[in-house]
Amino acid sequence: SIVDSCCVSGLLACNVCVGVLGQLHPQVLHPWRSRGKGLVRVKRDWIIPPIRVSENSKQIPETLVQIKSDKIFTGEVIYKLEGPGVDQEPKNLFEIDDKTGVIRSKRPLDREKYSSFSLKAFALSPSGERLENPTTIKIVVLDQNDNRPVFLHSPFVGTVSEFSVPGTSVMTVTAIDADDPVTENAVLSYSIIGQESIPPNAITKIMFGINNETGAIYTRDVGLDREVVKEFKLKLQVADMGGMGLTSEGVAIIHVSDINNHAPQFSPDLVAVENRNNYELGRVNVTDRDDTGTGNWEARYSIGNDHGGNFAVHTDPITNQGVLTVVKPLDYEAQSKYHLFLEVENLNPLSSKASRLTSSIATVTVTVVNENEAPRFREDPIQIEVPESVQPGTLLKSNIAFDPDNSDLRYEISRDPESWLDINRDTGDITAKRKFNMRSPHVKNSIYTAAVKVTDAGGVSAVATVAIALKETNDFPPQVFPLTGFVCRGGSRSRNGLLLTAVDEDLPPQAAPFLFQIPDDLSANWTITQVNDTHAMLQPLVDLEVRDYAVTVLVSDSGSPALSAEAQVNVTVCLCDSFRDCKSEAGAILGSSVGINFIALIIIVASAALLLLLLLLAVALTACGRRHHIKKGTGLLIGESEDDIRDNVFNYDEQGGGEEDEVRLKHGLGDHGSFYPGSGIPPRGKQPLRKDAPHKLPSPTYPRRPPADPTDIEDYINDGLEAADHDPNVPPYDTALIYDYEGDGSLAGSLSSIASGSSDGDQDYDYLNDWGPRFKKLANMYDPR
Repeated sequence: SIVDSCCVSGLLACNVCVGVLGQLHPQVLHPWRSRGKGLVRVKRDWIIPPIRVSENSKQIPETLVQIKSDKIFTGEVIYKLEGPGVDQEPKNLFEIDDKTGVIRSKRPLDREKYSSFSLKAFALSPSGERLENPTTIKIVVLDQNDNRPVFLHSPFVGTVSEFSVPGTSVMTVTAIDADDPVTENAVLSYSIIGQESIPPNAITKIMFGINNETGAIYTRDVGLDREVVKEFKLKLQVADMGGMGLTSEGVAIIHVSDINNHAPQFSPDLVAVENRNNYELGRVNVTDRDDTGTGNWEARYSIGNDHGGNFAVHTDPITNQGVLTVVKPLDYEAQSKYHLFLEVENLNPLSSKASRLTSSIATVTVTVVNENEAPRFREDPIQIEVPESVQPGTLLKSNIAFDPDNSDLRYEISRDPESWLDINRDTGDITAKRKFNMRSPHVKNSIYTAAVKVTDAGGVSAVATVAIALKETNDFPPQVFPLTGFVCRGGSRSRNGLLLTAVDEDLPPQAAPFLFQIPDDLSANWTITQVNDTHAMLQPLVDLEVRDYAVTVLVSDSGSPALSAEAQVNVTVCLCDSFRDCKSEAGAILGSSVGINFIALIIIVASAALLLLLLLLAVALTACGRRHHIKKGTGLLIGESEDDIRDNVFNYDEQGGGEEDEVRLKHGLGDHGSFYPGSGIPPRGKQPLRKDAPHKLPSPTYPRRPPADPTDIEDYINDGLEAADHDPNVPPYDTALIYDYEGDGSLAGSLSSIASGSSDGDQDYDYLNDWGPRFKKLANMYDPR
């Protein structure tokens, strides 16, 4: 076609357009027509049909069209494209080849977002000058069926009256399709694909239809009875392309509304539910032509043939109806039907002028509806009494429950913390799974508590507690305690002996009182005497030697049957002091009235005193030895130790303290020119010689008298510094000094680093008073007072 061959005619045209369209218009083949004596250019202006492009195209990039300008015959032409889809939102959908004029799509198009585009094409010279007027190019996006129809609601809800005639409109369902509405892609078709009635299967025939074009739902059959069916659930389907395309499903709920199609009447047959009471069973209507609201009109009802007193009747004061109620629960298994006689009469006595009929009697039949009742236990809790040592498999309880509806029951243990019980699932017989234990934490006051659950065939269940009273049995023999002890030799036999008792893990009456005995063949030297129900005294029969003895003791409990156990008691026969405690051999030899404990205390105190004396003596000897080895004239801090002196303080003659020492400290010297470590002055004999002064000259006199006034301390120090500077025997200030190796890593700094960063008034020199008499003078010099 012309559109496919060429997009633009007129100022922007292709050669094909000129050839084809020239057949339709003579000006195309003859663009120059003579007017007078010359040729005149005829203006051409064609309307370009829209370019149609399918959405979701997979051929990317896709060539849409090629445009050409007739200016290409006179020079180079550059093509440009502008508009939505190129340089405006949405951008980068189309492009144009600036040399050939080919227009392409760069990405798949979505008609649901943009259905068409209007672009402008330009023919420009290389300098950017427009060669012709811009031409409008319209691109129309063709729709594809890429969207499913969607119902507007889910579910749709409607109502229809019962007994509606076929064709009655119920409601209209609506769906939408995002595809092009003018195409088949958006032509929708509705249908009903399923119908459910509530209650289920109440009506099985198709009761509703739907208009496949409009979605209107209507009744299509008779038989809508609310007493039979309450509502319908319809499964809907909508499809595009007239029902042949994409589909979606929805739901419509249609309620059947009630109409007054039953006149009120008394029903002689009533229905009652078993196991319920105090509810209204039905009403009896009566008619009385007397004045309404008077005693002549008001009715009074009574019940006959109600032997169990299960029913009652009273008058509704507004409607004058007889209200029949159930006052005692009915049991379907005991009686399923009741025939009652209801008698009604006026509250006021009937006039003698009335007819002989004074009352009215009606017969009412009450049918009891059976319900699935829960199983019932014959007792709750289920009481069981059993010895704790019962053997596994022993039957503990049977026939524990029954079902009023005579259905099959299933039993299970729902709670058994110690797993002591087992139950037959069919019969409910409870048996012991293993022996019980009275000492279990789940046994409280000799009662073990479990629970049993029973379920009938309808799934209704009941739970009952199982209370097992455990009886103590004699399971453990008693044990003698203690198994070791001593007996004093000599003295009164009534006082000498070892007191024994017994321990039994059983509880009374399976434990105490205990019986203590010595076997006959071992009772030659020992006897045992019962003290009370739990204790006995083990005593020697003869005066035994001081040593250890092993005595066999037999103890029995009071259980049924009684249990006994033998034990070997190790008894030491010893000499005792006045406190009836065993004493050592030394204490026995001494025989004094002083107890062994007091003697031991005296020995300990004496030993401690002797040890303290020896310690003091050793300290004194050590101190004397140190003084003996101190070198004469070397002070008190240095001895003859040959230890490494690195990082140690060198000691010098006592200097006394005061201002004189401060000068020495400044220059690293003592009174005798001794070396202070860290001062920067090497020991004498190793210092470099001065070249600016003669050698071996006497040193100047240093100031010795301290100033009387602390304010003169500055002059005193300056005098000392001046003397030191003129001392020929001291190295000059700027001389490279040679030091002895004094070790690495000393924690102590040099004496020259001792200084204060604050003024004298900021320092507290009271601590100098604590350093001894040699520093008191220095402390007085800096006393702020």
